[in-house]
Amino acid sequence: MVAEALRVESTVDVGDYLARIGWAGPVAPTLDVLRALVSAHLTHIAFENLDPLMGIPVGDLSVEALFAKMVHRSRGGYCFEQNGLFRYVLESVGFFVDALTARVVWMNPDGVDATPGPLTHQLLAVRIPGVAQRYLVDVGFGGQTLTAPIEFTPGLVQQTPNEPYRIGVHGGDFVLETLIGDTWRPLYLFADEPRPPIDLQVGSWYVSTHPESTFVVGLSASKIVDGARWNLRGRNLAVHSVGAPTEHVRYANASQVLEVLMNTFGLDVGGIGDVHDRITEVLDA
Repeated sequence: MVAEALRVESTVDVGDYLARIGWAGPVAPTLDVLRALVSAHLTHIAFENLDPLMGIPVGDLSVEALFAKMVHRSRGGYCFEQNGLFRYVLESVGFFVDALTARVVWMNPDGVDATPGPLTHQLLAVRIPGVAQRYLVDVGFGGQTLTAPIEFTPGLVQQTPNEPYRIGVHGGDFVLETLIGDTWRPLYLFADEPRPPIDLQVGSWYVSTHPESTFVVGLSASKIVDGARWNLRGRNLAVHSVGAPTEHVRYANASQVLEVLMNTFGLDVGGIGDVHDRITEVLDA
């Protein structure tokens, strides 16, 4: 398998990571453990873009850098960081993992027919030793990220703890779709082609430094809280609970937003500059 050939050797301290996500159960390369780790990761490590927002490029995707930030400093990160960290952990546990990249079309009115954008998203294809079936895993898409592994089987509708998902085919690519209401909406287009570390570094550098990147010009954070998706954009919080209407909260100022980031999203915002002033600038971005 390609995943075995490109497997990344590392010295990850899995114990520190498991403590960070509150997992005290078995640690073995099984589907049940994979599902449990995905769930625990999403409820303890928030998606957030504070570094790019504060002018700090995200270029170092080494295991040491990702552990230092997200495990030891109580921070989150975006896709290249989230799925990068998760890949290192899964490989240490014994899974075989491919890093894939995708072109995001989520919320684009033209959907899969939009003008192709850059490869700015990372996801994972995971295989359990001795099992032919592979699974699509993504703990880093933010507000609409997968909350469970799904089989890498095109056309199969698969329920997660939140919404149903399916993998479609569009031209020579695959497309991940989610069912919102009664409409299937595409998230991103991707190829089943493992990417080397340099491709991931280039993608991360682009989205964390390009002056028009959404991660540079606006605040984003998301986390699974009590089974619901908590999605923060600037001063606006949306809480999407399964089977219930979406709740919307509009914060009056940066102080209230900071309180939510620290207390609900669990982020340590120290040491990266005047976060309060920067959030004030982008409250309505």
